[in-house]
Amino acid sequence: MLIRFDGKTIIVAGAARGIGQAITRSLAADGAEVFACDLLAEALGPLTAKTEAGGAIHALPVDITDEASIGAVVAAAGGAVDVLVYVAGGVRGQQARPLEEVSADDFDAVVDVNLKGAFLFAKAVAPGMKAKGSGRIITISSRAGLATSLTGIQSYAAAKHGQIGLVKQLAQELGPFGITVNSVAPGFMATSPDYERQWASYTPDFRATFTDRIAMRRMGKPDDIADAVTFLASDFASWITGQTLPVTGAPLL
Repeated sequence: MLIRFDGKTIIVAGAARGIGQAITRSLAADGAEVFACDLLAEALGPLTAKTEAGGAIHALPVDITDEASIGAVVAAAGGAVDVLVYVAGGVRGQQARPLEEVSADDFDAVVDVNLKGAFLFAKAVAPGMKAKGSGRIITISSRAGLATSLTGIQSYAAAKHGQIGLVKQLAQELGPFGITVNSVAPGFMATSPDYERQWASYTPDFRATFTDRIAMRRMGKPDDIADAVTFLASDFASWITGQTLPVTGAPLL
């Protein structure tokens, strides 16, 4: 199965680190013109290079909670993009705390970047996709959107569950326009400072036996997620929509 994206315009929102970087590089290597955006704009610099396979990566700053900022990215990408990959999210530097100690502002901060941002970006790209009669919207959710979260952060689990609900609803709405909407749910990966701190917070025994709980007996890699996104973004997935693909190395229990 050969997948190429020559002539395709793709936005990757949340491209600065880990999974977002891997997705950006992978899609560009398959020929796409990728607009990689992130609040951490200075971290995008190393991504901007012509690839040997003919694709290209353009780095842009974005605030995923600001419609005007998102609109500027979509306009820079030409307005009618072929694929949106929404990777942005995370826990915003927060750690697990008892419910009664969590402020409304802290809850909102995590929901905004994981759920509201996905909604705003989908809203921004939908008109162009409708006009073209085709499109792919893919979110990076989490195993935490299908079960409970290892982070222990209430807002993160709630936001990821909400994002998966949003994917299902948008798939139903946008399907008649030739647009598919799907999600990839990764298992735990220490791919950012927040998740590195989470990993470090576990006991040595837990860390030593963590992969024993994974059927494939290894931790996931960002490229594992990029490969799943590549398939869902391709023409081979044209009759798959409203789905969440767990990429966890194990059956979901």
